[in-house]
Amino acid sequence: MSERQKVEIEFLLKTSPKILYNMISTPSGLSDWFADNVNVRDEVFTFFWDGSEEKAKLLSKTKDQAVKFQWDYDEGEDVYFEFRIKIDAMTREVALIITDFPDEGDEESNRSLWESQLEDLKRVLGA
Repeated sequence: MSERQKVEIEFLLKTSPKILYNMISTPSGLSDWFADNVNVRDEVFTFFWDGSEEKAKLLSKTKDQAVKFQWDYDEGEDVYFEFRIKIDAMTREVALIITDFPDEGDEESNRSLWESQLEDLKRVLGA
């Protein structure tokens, strides 16, 4: 198994924290930008893309602040993906911070994938 490094990517978004939290924490919000469709049952989210599906367990959520998931194939490992909302105290700008653990050597493709996903989110938000 290759080493996996924690990566954090920050994106500024023109939206309210409440709207953004809905987009990162609910099946309907996640279906708008992250996956083609999302179902949830007993804290397990099932994400559907082009005929494939992946399951992720909801590890934690903090209202209007953060949501942390772990893919089922990562169970037992100390890796996850997290969406965290940060509000700049001075400017009141809203940022989404994504934490992920790509395989060693996949950091750039991982960043590109998240950037692509965030373009979809910005389009849905009209930002």
